[in-house]
Amino acid sequence: MTATPPEKNDPKTVRGSLYETTRLVLLAGVGAISLAQEEVNNFLDRLVERGEMAETDARKLVREVMDRREKLEQERRERTGTVEARQPAATRADIDALNARVAELTRQIEALRRQQGGE
Repeated sequence: MTATPPEKNDPKTVRGSLYETTRLVLLAGVGAISLAQEEVNNFLDRLVERGEMAETDARKLVREVMDRREKLEQERRERTGTVEARQPAATRADIDALNARVAELTRQIEALRRQQGGE
């Protein structure tokens, strides 16, 4: 017995695919942020080693960058929270109702196609 592969338009497959893609994008973003922070630190360390910047100035600059990043992150969270407060999340019943409606519309489309093909 061979298992049939899931259809491309199967809602479970699409949701799983979307979830995995979103997960990978977020992980890439976290990695990029981490790498950028590391690069900034390395760059400032090189400036200090060459005597082009005092160590205290480098630490101050890193702190300013970190504070600014944290402020921007907080603002983003507040904006996202505001949007979420205005738009409540779909319930499981909402999703099930939409899935049932999509299935019904799909059946109707297939029936119309059969009708047109038989004329």
